[in-house]
Amino acid sequence: MGDSIEFESTLERDFLVKHDFDLSVQRIVSQPCRVPYVQANGRQGRYTPDFLVIYRQHLVHQRVRAEARPVAMLVEVKPREDWRKHWRKWSLKWMAARRYALERGWIFRIMDESRIRDEQLSNINFLHRYRRTSVPAELCERLVRDLAVHGPCTVDLVLGRHLKGRTESDALALVWHLVATRRIDADVSKSLNKNILLSVPHV
Repeated sequence: MGDSIEFESTLERDFLVKHDFDLSVQRIVSQPCRVPYVQANGRQGRYTPDFLVIYRQHLVHQRVRAEARPVAMLVEVKPREDWRKHWRKWSLKWMAARRYALERGWIFRIMDESRIRDEQLSNINFLHRYRRTSVPAELCERLVRDLAVHGPCTVDLVLGRHLKGRTESDALALVWHLVATRRIDADVSKSLNKNILLSVPHV
């Protein structure tokens, strides 16, 4: 997104990598707020969540998703072992964060390895290799224009329509470069193969 965002662990880094790639994400704010809560001893406390993920609403409603996206998501990134060990101790501040989020039309989520280090993150890391791949600019523009005019189509159709005469590895490198640089969009939660649908993002 062009912003420098602080993180304190490799798990937080992976969370940022995953959400930075998501075109429906408008902005990510590190340590966005201080949430007041009452501690077990009755004293007032302040809890600072790790991130606030703010979504582009027009993209949220365009995409077909199992769960409708909220305006924003307040996030605590914690290794599974840690939150399972300390959940009783941390539950009061997390309950306060959930109320704080709901009052603003947001949601609150605790993100651990099971929600971050999945096939989607693996695919994003794979695509990052192609960000600096040297590709013919004119051919890329023609491919993007064609997708914009004719709508989504599979990688296989794109290869047959625009990339005949190239080796399959070179042709796929060009396609993955366009996905990695977000010129074209693909559902990276699924296996990256020649049947995956490509489209032009409307950001």
